[in-house]
Amino acid sequence: MFSKMMTVIIPNWNGLRLLPTCLNALRQQTYRDFETIVVDNGSTDGSRELIAREYAEARVVALDSNRGFAPAVNAGIRAARGDVVVLLNNDTEADPHWLEEIARALNENPRAGMVACKLRLFDQRDHLHSAGDFYRVDGIPGNRGVWEEDRGQYDDARGVFGACGGAAAYRKAMLDEIGGFDEALGSYCEDVDLNWRARLAGYAVAYAPRAMVYHMVSATGGGAIASFFVGRNFIWLLAKNYPAALWRKHWQKILGAQLRITQDALVNFRGAAARARLRGQIAGVLGLQRWLKRRGQVIRRVSDAEIEAVLAP
Repeated sequence: MFSKMMTVIIPNWNGLRLLPTCLNALRQQTYRDFETIVVDNGSTDGSRELIAREYAEARVVALDSNRGFAPAVNAGIRAARGDVVVLLNNDTEADPHWLEEIARALNENPRAGMVACKLRLFDQRDHLHSAGDFYRVDGIPGNRGVWEEDRGQYDDARGVFGACGGAAAYRKAMLDEIGGFDEALGSYCEDVDLNWRARLAGYAVAYAPRAMVYHMVSATGGGAIASFFVGRNFIWLLAKNYPAALWRKHWQKILGAQLRITQDALVNFRGAAARARLRGQIAGVLGLQRWLKRRGQVIRRVSDAEIEAVLAP
């Protein structure tokens, strides 16, 4: 059985009301060989004081300002002592067997560089938020089964491209090789980028449907800011990671998907989120040249056919 130490990293910014539920659930884990690191993005709501007072088992990496998700996670990775890095949003409650099931998945899948967990909705616990993430050939990522009632229809790994960063595990050795989260993406889709780099480097992805976490969706984000980053980063991920041969094969689908996003934003232009998504697309196009140059930084060991086989239609 897998017996190596894990490091659970929780990014936090003004999450005082969320942290007790998150940290109390970690105290109930059946797998005990782990450390907890809370990376605090300059909170002013008493989060650090709460941890110092009531959760002495958690180590705090204190940042001086809100640097966003990727810089916070990377700071946690640098401080991690575990062989496996496990990410957890602060707006979650992990099932007591969560870490045990991650360990089981790693033991059963020695080629896997990461483990995708199953996230359900916090307030509707029989409904899914993510049963592993997919990536379509048209360049659109997403959560398998999102908003669906969980009847076990997503308990197999077919269609899982990678892990949702809200609850995911990564072998430290893989992160040391391919790099951590890309801080240049700002916020949103950093986990999709990491999924791409892991796949291109030849790492498999394990899916652990019994590694369950309940997620308060958008408790710590969303709205127009998220719409901007998603609109921009969808394009930048295509430029950085998507294989050239698959671009030539699927360019019509890729362009069509982007045009549908543009059309939807224009139809709903009065909404702040729609306008932000459109601004994000424009920023994405303006940054294309810079992100195309970054393709050379990505380790590529697998064939285009192998990548296409794990993309959703």
